[in-house]
Amino acid sequence: MVKLFRFLKPYRWGVALVMALVLLQSLGELYLPTLMSDIVNNGVVGENTPYIWRMGGFMLAVTIVGTFVSIMASYFSAKISSGYGKIVRAKVFKHVENFSLEEFDRIGTASLITRTTNDINQVQQVLMMMLRLMVMAPMMCIGGIIMALSKDAKLTLVLLVALPVLALAIFLIARKGMPYFKAIQTKLDRLNLVLREGLTGIRVIRAFNRTGHEKERFKEANRDLTDTAIKVNQIMAVMMPLMMLIMNFSSISIVWFGGLRVGSGDMGVGDLMAFIQYAMQIMFSLLMFSMMFVMVPRASASAVRIDEVLNMEPTVTNRSEKANAPTERGTVEFDNVAFSYPGAEQPAVEGLTFTAKRGEVTAIIGGTGSGKSTLIHLIPRFYDVDSGSVRVDGIDVRDWTQEQLRQRIALVPQKAVLFTGTIADNIRYGKEDATDEEIRKAAEVAQALDFVSGMPEGFDSTLAQGGTNVSGGQKQRLSIARALVRKPNVYLFDDSFSALDYKTDAKLRAALRGETADATVIIVAQRVSTVMDADRIIVLDEGKIAGIGTHGELMASSDVYREIVSSQLSEEEIA
Repeated sequence: MVKLFRFLKPYRWGVALVMALVLLQSLGELYLPTLMSDIVNNGVVGENTPYIWRMGGFMLAVTIVGTFVSIMASYFSAKISSGYGKIVRAKVFKHVENFSLEEFDRIGTASLITRTTNDINQVQQVLMMMLRLMVMAPMMCIGGIIMALSKDAKLTLVLLVALPVLALAIFLIARKGMPYFKAIQTKLDRLNLVLREGLTGIRVIRAFNRTGHEKERFKEANRDLTDTAIKVNQIMAVMMPLMMLIMNFSSISIVWFGGLRVGSGDMGVGDLMAFIQYAMQIMFSLLMFSMMFVMVPRASASAVRIDEVLNMEPTVTNRSEKANAPTERGTVEFDNVAFSYPGAEQPAVEGLTFTAKRGEVTAIIGGTGSGKSTLIHLIPRFYDVDSGSVRVDGIDVRDWTQEQLRQRIALVPQKAVLFTGTIADNIRYGKEDATDEEIRKAAEVAQALDFVSGMPEGFDSTLAQGGTNVSGGQKQRLSIARALVRKPNVYLFDDSFSALDYKTDAKLRAALRGETADATVIIVAQRVSTVMDADRIIVLDEGKIAGIGTHGELMASSDVYREIVSSQLSEEEIA
């Protein structure tokens, strides 16, 4: 957790101010019992009314100043901890934005959400507590012991017995509870995962009537988290009554032995009252420590999880310098490329060698799991190849900065992703400064203009989260429009026509021909009708190229392609 405190640097003067305020508050609280002792010893016993008023007024002034200082310390500690949480969240988000898909797969989206929200909140709350207590608790403890010794050294022997017992009890209880705090965060990840899947997959769950099953999954994850939380709270609940028991027995002992010393004339009544106050301050300082022992282990577990994210180096690293101007435009080359997913026994793709040229349409077809989407993801460098090279515009993708590379590419993913906002905003996501005319033109080419114009507010119509208020085919067409408005060197369509009917598919591909004539187009498809007119068709089979050529050439030379065609088209259509 200490490592994360490096982000407190912008607030170092604020931290110093809070510590100074807390120190001033602690000195005031330590001084009050001595003032009370003087009033009792010198004022009440001597019946000196002016002295009582004078010292009482001084006590009131100290109390008022202490209250003001306490309010200021609380205000600044809350402000610093909130600002610190803001900085850490921003750092985590910015770092996660640099992750490749491999890091997302390794940690998991649900865990990243928990770490960015709940875990940072845990550390933030403990920081606010520590800003107040890490000065006050030791100051009150050490200062209280010194002041108690100054009142009566022999009576301090009572504290010499009580304090080690109290400290040992706190240590044992905290040690018992620490493993549970780590488990709580892991189980919170699991609960978040189940909840997220249940909410995002609600249509599938209801369609298959699996609501009961999902309720049981949530109950199980919720029960597991609850049981662990109950266990740790039961352990920590022992701390308070145990501490109060020790404190009360200490008070009884102080009054008992203090009364004997007052009776023998070795100690004044006011000194005994002050001693009791200092003993309570010492005990409560340990109580403050115990509160930190409850919070710090859980925050420490959260800090480790946050630090794990911040220390995770992306496997896809960015160049510090921009690549030189390319000699080519739009060409995509694969040179003996091989790639394996982490932990996989077999490569996802291997031995891929081909060139997709500018002004041509290159189609990729193959069975499920043949590596089509993997191939597409290697071009924008979502993953780095294990061997070989992928070149865009004649330059290896690893020699581009990621910004340079992705400015040249427009990707339409297999699963259409839309964001909350208007249709115009979603299309403009591909090009921030796109004009209304450019947006309209992109929608027209993507065959989306008809249904957008039919909406009450046209391009200003609002899309729900994930685009749930439009159909699957409409989402795909808006995703295609978002790519078209970008006007890149390379278009990547990852099975982006699957939700379209044959008529719309044909009209869209015809419109794309004119729009993308000056760029490289790579299409991944399942349907033969989508790829038949391509300038080059690449057939993948179990991660390897099983054939390259036009439709006619592959029908004559590739068994795999003929099998795919015969499974989709009738003999008349093939002929």
